[in-house]
Amino acid sequence: MPEPSETATERYRLRPETVVTDRGEGPAIVFAHGTLMDRTMYDPQIDALSDDYRTVAYDLRARTDQYATEYDLYDLADDLDALTDALDIDTFVLCGMSMGGFMALRFAERYPEQLAGVVLIDAIAEPHTDEEREQYRQMAAQISADGEFADHLVDVAKNQLFGATTLAENPDLVEHWTERWRTYPPEGFYREMHSWLDRPDFTDELSAIDVPVLSVHGAEDVSLEPERTESMLDALPDARQELIPEAGHSSNIENPQAATAAIRSFLEDVY
Repeated sequence: MPEPSETATERYRLRPETVVTDRGEGPAIVFAHGTLMDRTMYDPQIDALSDDYRTVAYDLRARTDQYATEYDLYDLADDLDALTDALDIDTFVLCGMSMGGFMALRFAERYPEQLAGVVLIDAIAEPHTDEEREQYRQMAAQISADGEFADHLVDVAKNQLFGATTLAENPDLVEHWTERWRTYPPEGFYREMHSWLDRPDFTDELSAIDVPVLSVHGAEDVSLEPERTESMLDALPDARQELIPEAGHSSNIENPQAATAAIRSFLEDVY
């Protein structure tokens, strides 16, 4: 029998239509979401860009029926390779938020011939600190043991994923996502977090990424502060950054106009 991770990857090749939003024609951009999110976080970008580009957003493993398998960021890269093969997408810009961005860097390492460019939304190349890892490890263990997302852990997550402006001025957006989190299988969240929690530093590998890279980062991100991108931007051969005002760790949905404008400008340069 195939290994569980291999089965999960083949799931993307054989049933792509169940995990994607695929709109528009033209040069392709593929969107990979972050932890606790799903493909709908890119609805603002798909709405804005699908008139000019083929826009594909997909659900990573934790939002599928393969949520309980053990996997890492390279497994997620293999999933994306299977998905784009199934969708007949040969070359594309890969846009990844947080976990999706961690994966995007590894996809660029493993499948460089497929990429025309990379967009990293609130992502870094460095690992999390030991203190952060321990906090996240405890959070994942408690949710797994409890079998649910307790209110105080939802509060922790929303303060990590959204900036001060969003928390104060857009409570409907925050509530929309926190209600979704409560429906997730705890085991899915546990595996999702552990796919990236102990990832090693990727900075030394960045010099081999020879496609243009755009870093889109919320100015109010307290989960991964903007200054933590500096070593990544210095090491990448062709990279630039757009700081998104009034936005935190989920900058593309907190200030979608500014984030989409930055992505559109990048796509025009790449294509």
